[in-house]
Amino acid sequence: MTWEAHSFETWSRVERTAKGGELRESQPRSVGRSAKRAIDLVVAITALVLLSPLLLIVALIVKLSDRGPVLYSHTRIGFGGAPFGCMKFRTMKTDASVQLAELLQNNPAARSEWEATRKLKNDPRITAVGDILRRSSIDELPQLINIVRGEMSLVGPRPVTAEELPRYGEHMWAYMAVRPGLTGQWQTSGRNDVSYDYRVSLDVHYLNNWSLARDFVIIAKTIPALFSQRGSY
Repeated sequence: MTWEAHSFETWSRVERTAKGGELRESQPRSVGRSAKRAIDLVVAITALVLLSPLLLIVALIVKLSDRGPVLYSHTRIGFGGAPFGCMKFRTMKTDASVQLAELLQNNPAARSEWEATRKLKNDPRITAVGDILRRSSIDELPQLINIVRGEMSLVGPRPVTAEELPRYGEHMWAYMAVRPGLTGQWQTSGRNDVSYDYRVSLDVHYLNNWSLARDFVIIAKTIPALFSQRGSY
């Protein structure tokens, strides 16, 4: 079945249940999708205003730590398969890409970990300031700008790269049916401590069972998840 046939505008035929049941339909009304976007805008703009002192302080600390760029924009795949620049406070050294290539070439264990999760638990590229920002998730606050731009949502699947997207297999289109989220079920379910396959199942489960009420539940769960710092690296 083609992407067009799925029609991401209706969020239909998302995924089989986690226990292998039949495909379930999930067709939120247009008013629900509009309300989700309206809430995204109100919350993101309000948060940017209220958190502006913190954002300025963090920007200054990042800049003074090694004189490198304050923000880092990495290309991710968004709604409908459109690429966008996912914004974060820079947490890695300025030559991070070079260091990663050398590490993966010379360290088989690191290469296996990277291929399995696209993450490194003990990543030598991360700066001292960046480690603090990552563990507190403050590094992701610039994604509020992505939300205002309409590239992301407060709640949704974790934004992935073009290289990662094929790992969704037959569920690839389901990921592209909504905007990626600043938070989501992955962030409240162990983050990097869970397998990639489980992460995919969380994303499609979110699509199957989407509602505004569920979004608020996930947002509420995000706060204790941040304090626990489980899987944050």
